[in-house]
Amino acid sequence: MRSSKRSKKLPPEHWRRARMLLEIMNASTKLENLKVKGSPPDVRLHKLSGDRKGQWSITVHKTSGWRITFGFENGEFYDVEIIDYHGD
Repeated sequence: MRSSKRSKKLPPEHWRRARMLLEIMNASTKLENLKVKGSPPDVRLHKLSGDRKGQWSITVHKTSGWRITFGFENGEFYDVEIIDYHGD
């Protein structure tokens, strides 16, 4: 992973899962590693569109808007952000 940003607004109860997902991303060289069903569950990996075309998203918490967004190229994750889709 080339870079990452830490959200100061991410609720403490979501940090454990976010950290786990970031660790999986850091250890992975294939995007498919995030699709493994049940490990971690419910990541909802999907391509983004519009002004985020070319990026991907995974779910930190399914009922909140918290997602990890990133680019992926040549076996590396980059421009990693933790964002709240439902936030301000």
